[in-house]
Amino acid sequence: MFNLSTGAAIGSIETLLYSISNVLYLPVLLGIAALVLHMLVCFGTFGAEWLERRRGVRMLVATAKQEMHAALTAQEGEPGLDARLERLVQRADAAGVRRLDGVRFVVRVGPALGLMGTLIPMGISLAGLAQGNLPKMAESMTTAFTATVVGLACSVSAYVLSLVREHWLRSDLTEIAYAAESLLATQDAKPHLVRAGA
Repeated sequence: MFNLSTGAAIGSIETLLYSISNVLYLPVLLGIAALVLHMLVCFGTFGAEWLERRRGVRMLVATAKQEMHAALTAQEGEPGLDARLERLVQRADAAGVRRLDGVRFVVRVGPALGLMGTLIPMGISLAGLAQGNLPKMAESMTTAFTATVVGLACSVSAYVLSLVREHWLRSDLTEIAYAAESLLATQDAKPHLVRAGA
């Protein structure tokens, strides 16, 4: 009696898990398709930024320098120039990291969605095999391997883009910190180390 009830409980749990995986099938495939579209946008913005840098334009640095010159005029009640410049450097750092987050997201999520997009169709494929439905099995296996390839391709591409963007960000933050220190020196302020990190 105990074994019978235990077997029934296990069967119910297996059925529940199988139903959940089937429900997740479409969202996972949509997620992989969305990752591909997101990577196309990332490649577009990367290409545009690369062309700007080839022309000597570094938007993060240029924007930070404009804000630094605007910060020279202190409003009543504001902290000293060194504190205002420090805040601008930190805001530039945060803005650069936010731009990286979209690419880093794909690096971590791509393989996970690819694996889910592989295992779910394989379960459906095995169910089709048990029923003798070979065409359905072949279709599910094709989807499974395609999902793996697409997920990994998105992840690898995002990783390469993130490496280049991190190098650009470190270079920009170094330039911004140097500009802040130079501005402090020209204002005859006490030397203050402005720290920046990607």
